[in-house]
Amino acid sequence: MGGKGYALWLFIIEIFVHFSTSSSSSSGNKVPAIIVFGDSSVDSGNNNFIPTIARSNFEPYGRDFFNGNPTGRFSNGRIAPDFISEAFGIKQSVPAYLDPAYNISDFASGVCFASAGTGYDNATAMVADVIPLWKEVEYYKEYQKKLRAHLGDENANEIIREALYLVSIGTNDFLENYYTLPERRCEFPIVQQYEDFLIGLAESFFKEIYGLGARKISLTGLPPMGCLPLERAVNILEYHNCVEDYNNLALEFNGKLGWLVTKLNKDLPGFQLVDANAYDIILQIVKHPSRFGFEVADTGCCGTGRFEMGFLCDPKFTCEDAMIVVLLFYDLFLFLF
Repeated sequence: MGGKGYALWLFIIEIFVHFSTSSSSSSGNKVPAIIVFGDSSVDSGNNNFIPTIARSNFEPYGRDFFNGNPTGRFSNGRIAPDFISEAFGIKQSVPAYLDPAYNISDFASGVCFASAGTGYDNATAMVADVIPLWKEVEYYKEYQKKLRAHLGDENANEIIREALYLVSIGTNDFLENYYTLPERRCEFPIVQQYEDFLIGLAESFFKEIYGLGARKISLTGLPPMGCLPLERAVNILEYHNCVEDYNNLALEFNGKLGWLVTKLNKDLPGFQLVDANAYDIILQIVKHPSRFGFEVADTGCCGTGRFEMGFLCDPKFTCEDAMIVVLLFYDLFLFLF
């Protein structure tokens, strides 16, 4: 990856060091599996197998993956859970749960339940008819039953307990739902009210998977979403600069997520929830791209040539040397930079 992967590997190393240390100190066990919940930032192809337009199963997606074919990842190649899995010495990619090419023996060391376009809010998933977060949890319960049947209760429970859970979600709730459709804005006329609503949903989600056995979780918050290529493309009145109101909102919401992390770690015995907030890293890449090996940081590599939208991705408007850097980019923030 060279210099271009610097920020990604800083992020991965931070997660690796934390959970490697906690694993060795608590049980002597290594992380046996990577289990993923979230949106397109971590979807490894589940949307390929549901009736939705929120897919990336066409060129130029996947052109730098192992076989050069689209996988359903919103990336030119692998995504962050794949690299994190490799960093823990597990495997080079984390398969999508709905992909029929894989079975429980493959999923025993890592599985992805994420769905591009989803959010904490069920209404967000309805925008593009994707998998809501509650359904991701239902798939996880189904996975646990299959795992126990495959490995026996003791071995399966150990994997569930010692696995590293990656959660990357939330941007779609604001940009695809709250600021795009009127229903939630009518219900929550002040955006901070909607933030608190999402925090309540997030708390319920984490408590539920804790009750199902999850103990080691890395939570990614919101990126500087006002700097996403689509948001900049439509910010004509401000000369395509970042939308600072969206960035400030992301900071505010990430602060509330940080409070939730502290609360849950205190309230839930044995819970290790890490606030893997990459906002600052991403903003530094946007503001100082050359420090990270990039040439362009104000437009996306994949779109129509004017609007950076994944569903309209045209190979003619794709960079020759595209690179995804960190793990939490919004569904329409495709081949970044």
